[in-house]
Amino acid sequence: MDHPSLYRGRRVAVLGLAKSGVSVAKVFHQLGADVVVNDKKDREQSPEAAELEALGIPVICGYHPDDFVTADTALLIKNPGIPYSASPVQQAEAHGVEIVTEVEVAYFLSPAPMIGITGSNGKTTTTTWIGELLKGAGMAPIVAGNIGTPLCEAAQQAKESDIIVAELSSFQLKGTTAFRPRVALLLNVVETHLDYHGGMDDYVTSKAKLFANQSADDTAVLNWDDKTCRAIAERINARLLPFSLIETLPHGLYIDPPFPAESDEPQDGQGEVEAEETLRSIIYASGDGEKSVILPVTELGIPGRHNAANAMAAIAAAIAAGAPLETLAGPLRSFRGVEHRLEFVCERNGVSFYNNSKATNPVATITGLKSFPLERVVLIAGGLDRGSDYMELLPWFSGLKALVALGETRNKLAHVAGLAGLTAVETVEPEEDAEATLQEAVRRAAALAGSGDVVLLSPACASWDMFKSYEQRGRIFKQSAHTL
Repeated sequence: MDHPSLYRGRRVAVLGLAKSGVSVAKVFHQLGADVVVNDKKDREQSPEAAELEALGIPVICGYHPDDFVTADTALLIKNPGIPYSASPVQQAEAHGVEIVTEVEVAYFLSPAPMIGITGSNGKTTTTTWIGELLKGAGMAPIVAGNIGTPLCEAAQQAKESDIIVAELSSFQLKGTTAFRPRVALLLNVVETHLDYHGGMDDYVTSKAKLFANQSADDTAVLNWDDKTCRAIAERINARLLPFSLIETLPHGLYIDPPFPAESDEPQDGQGEVEAEETLRSIIYASGDGEKSVILPVTELGIPGRHNAANAMAAIAAAIAAGAPLETLAGPLRSFRGVEHRLEFVCERNGVSFYNNSKATNPVATITGLKSFPLERVVLIAGGLDRGSDYMELLPWFSGLKALVALGETRNKLAHVAGLAGLTAVETVEPEEDAEATLQEAVRRAAALAGSGDVVLLSPACASWDMFKSYEQRGRIFKQSAHTL
């Protein structure tokens, strides 16, 4: 696309409201473009429409018009979550109209350099952590993108001396052509969002767009333990700064001594801090033979092997952005994670409570369980039934101290626990008030736990059978733990 200022007097179509759609519509309207907005949701579900209409921007709600994108449309900016099969997108393709997402627009608008973070898992934690590391170094980060503040809004606020730290999804990156972050991070790649992308090829290609326009003056941070990341690295022109949990690297971030290669099955001593693990440290190798100890892994503010990987990615980004090494350890120790992502809540009578409500599938729950000794965990799980049998949890349930199951999947999870030989299993029957049901689950879990144990909310299911969102579920859990 051209710079947004060059669309004055030209028709720009914005597909989808929400925060990003409103932000980008305002940008082009202020620059003199002929902006029109469309959202398939009904007017009653689109409160943002009135705000735009008050500015003189026409908004069409409730359906997609057959002529929303015409031959004289200069640009279509679509909400990332809207599929490419949507009729306005098909109209744009038929007329040869360029289709972009807000990321592309923000790139042209921003006077500040950008750090772009993507990956199948860990984006929000890593993005937030980078912001904290840069603050600790006396720099001026603006954390934006998928994480909250729309990128266009951040780009308009930014000064040259700032750094925009942007969490980016594959949906957002698919709609970019010129976007070039100064530092680009790919944390990992696993099968997900295939209903949107149609297959892994398109998903990986979309992720790889993060690096497409980088030059030798830029930095690419990649997970060296991920085979897809390594394959993408072969096509990157930027300076590589890899990180690894299991391999000692001549240049990049690694763990000394390395972690063993990860297993899909629980291991003896899972989650325990053994004597040799106390000596594990995060190391930065500069590539010229110099090695610097950043801090011991056990001093990180959030637990888990996956968070050690997130920490290394964040450190790499901060180093690439110019943060001095000596400023990094403090924010790495003080960071307590992002809400609902293995978030420490409180300690009651020697029992630690962790909120992992964002774990809406079994893989995410397993990742959380890897962070603790299984025999010390009382797990609260269950939620919306999407047809899974949850058998991948069986080997992990066999080592648990106890399970408290609730929601539509409570009996399925209890069945898997029974097959695993777990006898300490309780199911919580739904009450009329969903909040009361979760409160009862927390009370039962606390009763099953002893000093030194962990009560972990990690549902393995979406929340919509009982709650409006995983955020609501997590906040009720936290309130319940604090008021025991």
